[in-house]
Amino acid sequence: MIFVTVGAQMPFDRLIRAVDTWAESHPEVELFAQVGVRGWQPAHMPWLEMLTPSDFRARVQAADLLVSHVGMGSILTALQYGKPLLALPRLGHLKETRNDHQVATAKQLASSLRLVVAWDTAELTEHLDRLGELRGWDTPLCAYASPSLVTTVRQFIQGCEVAPLVGREALSIGEARTHSR
Repeated sequence: MIFVTVGAQMPFDRLIRAVDTWAESHPEVELFAQVGVRGWQPAHMPWLEMLTPSDFRARVQAADLLVSHVGMGSILTALQYGKPLLALPRLGHLKETRNDHQVATAKQLASSLRLVVAWDTAELTEHLDRLGELRGWDTPLCAYASPSLVTTVRQFIQGCEVAPLVGREALSIGEARTHSR
């Protein structure tokens, strides 16, 4: 199943239209799209404007491929679940976002994270035509901060050396507030 998501901030009609057009000629492929509030409504795949967090996670877990904008939330979700991600950057000159920060993000992360970037809708459909070639990450991203990161943050907040944590210990929000006062 291909899960298409535009994120929570705004619709991304160019992405949804391109995937919907592709879906019309590929009825054998299961797709689902989260299109954003008042986003373009696809005719060839099921969709909702928004999903609850638990429904979103369920769609991601069931997906063989995520298709999205180049938002950090989408990238981190793909990393966390070890899912392949095909991303189309929003463009500032098309008023899809305020500037071209997604283009810069895509250029930076394309090689280092195996992020598959489609630079336009034609390239997006070319990648969709080669679904079997898209791979996820071998080791999903951990949902929690590493002990060494927690130790470093503690040292910064407290301004002193702190004994390293053992195992998978981490600060709770309440502990972090207590230590930061």
